[in-house]
Amino acid sequence: MRLPIQIEAILFNRTNGKIQYLLLKRISRRGGFWQPITGGLEEGETKIEALRREIREETGIKDIIKIIEDVHYHEFLDPHLVKEYVFGVEVSSDEKVILDEREHSEFKWCSFQEALNLAEYEEYRDALKKLDRILSHV
Repeated sequence: MRLPIQIEAILFNRTNGKIQYLLLKRISRRGGFWQPITGGLEEGETKIEALRREIREETGIKDIIKIIEDVHYHEFLDPHLVKEYVFGVEVSSDEKVILDEREHSEFKWCSFQEALNLAEYEEYRDALKKLDRILSHV
């Protein structure tokens, strides 16, 4: 059973000293917008377990270099109150992305500015800005 808790994973890699962020494009019948990885917590799962499962299901990526917790938090109505926790997740630039075609039609590694421009929702833009600030101090 899905709980009223969502996780959001902003995947990033470091390529030639530059940070790139992964965006996935929802299939058209599910909105056709660009977004990070999102998904619901299942009963009995921790947030980190759900995070790893959603990354694997939506991109095929299994090897994670680092997880940055508590990047951002927000709530929304869908139609009930849902709490969403945002994580930064570093992966290797060698990782191959294999999309779940039932959910997403395309993926793109983007600069910070391009990711901001493509992002559909303000909450994601806020989370991306916070993660980028964290990464600029690491």
